[in-house]
Amino acid sequence: MTTMTDSSVREFKMPDVGEGLTEAEILKWYVQPGDTVTDGQVVCEVETAKAAVELPIPYDGVVRELHFPEGTTVDVGTSIIAVAVGDGAAAAAEPVQEAVAETAAEEPKPEGRQPVLVGYGVSTSSTKRRPRKSAEAPAAAQAPSAAIQAELNGHGPAAPAAPAAPAAPAAPVTGDRPLAKPPVRKLAKDLGVDLATVVPSGPDGIITREDVHAAVAAPEPAQTAAPRSEPAAPAPSPSAPTSYDTTRETRIPVKGVRKATAAAMVGSAFTAPHVTEFVTVDVTRTMKLVEELKQDKEYTGLRVNPLLLIAKALLVAIKRNPDINASWDEAAQEIVVKHYVNLGIAAATPRGLIVPNIKDAHAQTLPQLAGSLGELVSTAREGKTSPAAMQGGTVTITNVGVFGVDTGTPILNPGESAILAVGAIKLQPWVHKGKVKPRQVTTLALSFDHRLVDGELGSKVLADVAAVLEQPKRLISWA
Repeated sequence: MTTMTDSSVREFKMPDVGEGLTEAEILKWYVQPGDTVTDGQVVCEVETAKAAVELPIPYDGVVRELHFPEGTTVDVGTSIIAVAVGDGAAAAAEPVQEAVAETAAEEPKPEGRQPVLVGYGVSTSSTKRRPRKSAEAPAAAQAPSAAIQAELNGHGPAAPAAPAAPAAPAAPVTGDRPLAKPPVRKLAKDLGVDLATVVPSGPDGIITREDVHAAVAAPEPAQTAAPRSEPAAPAPSPSAPTSYDTTRETRIPVKGVRKATAAAMVGSAFTAPHVTEFVTVDVTRTMKLVEELKQDKEYTGLRVNPLLLIAKALLVAIKRNPDINASWDEAAQEIVVKHYVNLGIAAATPRGLIVPNIKDAHAQTLPQLAGSLGELVSTAREGKTSPAAMQGGTVTITNVGVFGVDTGTPILNPGESAILAVGAIKLQPWVHKGKVKPRQVTTLALSFDHRLVDGELGSKVLADVAAVLEQPKRLISWA
C-alpha cells in the first residue's frame, strides 16, 4: 500500500461567498471519499446568511475526507474537505480500492449499490474520523442509563436510580457515530432522539426513519425524581400528564437566511427611527393597463402584473424626489445620496425572507423591468439567488397584498432609507366622478428613515406613487 504524505493533501476551506459572511451550513455533498474531482467541479452546496451557493473545488485530485456531515454549520476559513493531489491522488485511491476488494472477497455480494454515508466512505475499516467541533453524546456505543435518558427527555436531573433493567441493544456505530443518513440524523435531532439508543432495522445496521419514529413512540424509562421546575410539588392527579409531550412542539434552529434576517431587522428597527405613512388609492386604471399590456406583443413571455407598474411608479417618484434614494453613514456623519436605483423586491422563500434587487432599475424601460422582475422572482423561488444579487439595494418594495393583507408597517432593509408596502387590491365602493361606484382600491404604506427623510419628502414620494397608479398616463409625462 502506498504511503501518502501530508504534503500531497490539500485542505479546501469554507470561503466567504458573500461580503462579510462568517459561517455557512453544508446543505449537500456531491462527492464522497475516494471520488475523483477536477478543478472547477462543484463538490457541495452550502447555505449562507444570504442564499444557497454551490462551491467548486479549485484543484484536481481524489477526495480523502469530508470533515463535516450535511446539516453542519461551519465557520468561514475552516477546512471542510481534504483532497489528495499530484502523486498523492493515486495513494488516496489505493486504500479505497483495497477496502472494496477485501469486502467483496469476505462478504456475499449484496443486491444493488452499497450505501455510502457522508463522512464514512465506502470502507468499514477502523479509519479514524477527524474530531468534530460540536460535542456529541459521550460513549455513543453504550445506551444511556435511565437517569441520563430522563435528562435528555427534558424531565430534569434524576437522582441516583435503582439498578436498571438490561438496556435495549444500541445502534451499531462506525468510529464514534451510529450509522444513519443525513436526513435521518436531522429527523432524530428535530425529535430529540439520541441515535445511540435506536435499534436499527436497515441493511448493514443503518438506522432508518421508521426506527427513529419507533424510538419516539416507545415507552419512556421510569422516573425516579420530580421535574426540575417543581422539586417539591405534590403528585399529579390521575388526569394530569406525567411527562412532557414532545410531539406538541417543534423547535427550529435559527440559522442561515432566517438568522441573518432576524439580526438585520432588529438592527434596523433599533438604529433607524422609522416613520410610516399611508395612502389609499383607486388603481382601477392601473389594473386596466395591466390587462392591456398582457395583450401587447412587446410583452409576450414577460411577467406583467400590478407589481410591474407599482415598481415603475416608485421609480418615477424617486426621479422626481431624488433625496429619498439615500443612506446614512454613521461613521462619517454624512447622508449619501445615490444617483442610481437598485430596486429591492422582498421575496418569501422556503429558506426565509430575502431581498434581491434589480441593479440600475432606474435606467430600464418597462419591458426590461418586466423581464428583470420575472427573472428575480423565478431565481428566488428556485433558491438560486446569489449573494451579489442581495447586496447594494437602495429602496425596497414588499408586496404583502399577495397574502390578502391590506397593508403593514414595513421595517427598512439595512442601509436603505425607504421601503414601500403594497396591500391587497380589492373591489370597494369609491366616490368616482361624484358617484359611489365599485373601484379597484389598495393601500400603500411607506416607511422611511427619519434621520435623512423628513415628513415632507416622505409624503411627496408616497403621493407621487399614488398619483401615477391612479392616472398611469403620468408614466409618460413624468418619466
